[in-house]
Amino acid sequence: MQQVEFAKNGRFPRRVLCLGSHCDDIEIGCGGAVLKLLQQDRNLEVLWVVFASNKRRAEEAKRSAQLFLKSCKKKKVIVKNFRDGFFPYSGAKIKDFFETLKPTFSPDIVFTHYRDDRHQDHRLISDLTWNTFRDNLILEYEIPKYDGDLCAPNFFMPLSKEISAQKVDIISECFKTQNGKQWFTRDTLTSLMRLRGVESRSPSKYAEAFYCRKIIL
Repeated sequence: MQQVEFAKNGRFPRRVLCLGSHCDDIEIGCGGAVLKLLQQDRNLEVLWVVFASNKRRAEEAKRSAQLFLKSCKKKKVIVKNFRDGFFPYSGAKIKDFFETLKPTFSPDIVFTHYRDDRHQDHRLISDLTWNTFRDNLILEYEIPKYDGDLCAPNFFMPLSKEISAQKVDIISECFKTQNGKQWFTRDTLTSLMRLRGVESRSPSKYAEAFYCRKIIL
């Protein structure tokens, strides 16, 4: 396994774009990675975009984003209200929104959904990410769910036990509307990070994993 380190000096990475279909997707998929990057450099500029929400879910999403980005000096959180589960039928409007992002924010890293995710909303956001940010480093994150579509990721970010616990704490605290869901438990979130920690030989035993289709060294 080859270890790659982002440059500590210079411009890379300076801007991070986080894209999530639903109000807890970014936190579950790459929340630990965001916390780790901010731990290393508080001067990161983060744009955090959630596409589907309602009034209560939007409140949860904004509170969660503020906690994850607490140490971030320059941040912007956008919560849209596209209809949950109907993204393919709202594709033109979502594509129009992506087009507004492209000229205003040039990210060094883009976190988005896994291209082969079985949830239709997730797939559309992933496809539009690739359509829009062709020359940027795109890391596709994974979401555990009933569909059973977890695969074999090829990019791992080890996380300390503290960051792993902080991620789960914030998600559990903020998203009370999800408490009735069978999958929404601390052990689900922790066990996936533990499994990816095993696969990447993380010193802390925990990691988040991503699918990286193109990278140039």
